[in-house]
Amino acid sequence: MAGEANEIVLSTQELREVTAFAVECAEVVLEIFEADQPHDSRPRDAITAAWEFARGAERGKSLRDTAWAALAAAKGTYTVAAREAAWAAMSAAGAAYLHPLAKATQVKHVLGAGAHAARAAELVAGDDRTVGAGHVVQAVLRATPVVVDVLERFPAAPGGGGRVGELIRMLDTDLRRRPPAQPPGSATSS
Repeated sequence: MAGEANEIVLSTQELREVTAFAVECAEVVLEIFEADQPHDSRPRDAITAAWEFARGAERGKSLRDTAWAALAAAKGTYTVAAREAAWAAMSAAGAAYLHPLAKATQVKHVLGAGAHAARAAELVAGDDRTVGAGHVVQAVLRATPVVVDVLERFPAAPGGGGRVGELIRMLDTDLRRRPPAQPPGSATSS
């Protein structure tokens, strides 16, 4: 089915891959939140629900509810790093709701979890931006060709958004510059 001029066609399988990528990015900083709020399972619940969707479950109310709950959990943190980690979990669950609109703001649904995770990590490291940049590199390595293909259907990430916005733009630029994946078994000769 062809979409309108400003509409991007996304399959459920593509949404599942984008969500899996987002969850992989967010999971690595979940312990930052849990160290701050050891009795609050809401970000972990969001990650669990996002994994369930990525692995074949329906995209329904429980997924949306866990994303909102992780957002609420962020408000009860003691540290900014823990808040960023909860936002990463919320963004991972929210990735399943990437809108098929050709708008730069939709790039946040693809890359938000990775950017919030990178920011959480750099804050824990004393606001060391090299740590955030390292997380960006790891996120680029996690991205499958399908994730890159979906990202490239959208305009480049918008300006603004403070440090998290910078990290989103770093991820966006690095993923769009990544060389195409080689088919299995192919070799380049020199």
